[in-house]
Amino acid sequence: MSVTDHRRLGIAAGAALLTLAVAGCSGLGRAAVGTVTYDTGRKVHVQVTTPSVTGCHKLRPVGAVSITNRTVLDLVAYPTADCTGKSTTYIATTLSDVIAPGAGPWRSYSIVH
Repeated sequence: MSVTDHRRLGIAAGAALLTLAVAGCSGLGRAAVGTVTYDTGRKVHVQVTTPSVTGCHKLRPVGAVSITNRTVLDLVAYPTADCTGKSTTYIATTLSDVIAPGAGPWRSYSIVH
């Protein structure tokens, strides 16, 4: 094998590994690497580290009035404790949101994967 062949093989292998690493964020590890932080209406600050990408994540019973998504995946916040219902809020990775005046708190969230 020539040097050029080794380089091509190395580039192909690197591209394959990069593809697996990006796809693996939600599939292989089954966790949204990073943190989700939120504040309750009672001024309690909560931090969840590397939440699972599957299932519904309940927030404290009083709900959340603000959420910051510092994970590698987006999330959807719900006004119900079981990740159902209307009036959901999409919070992309590295962004945050605060409930609108007069709106009820978020009670759960799910990870978009």
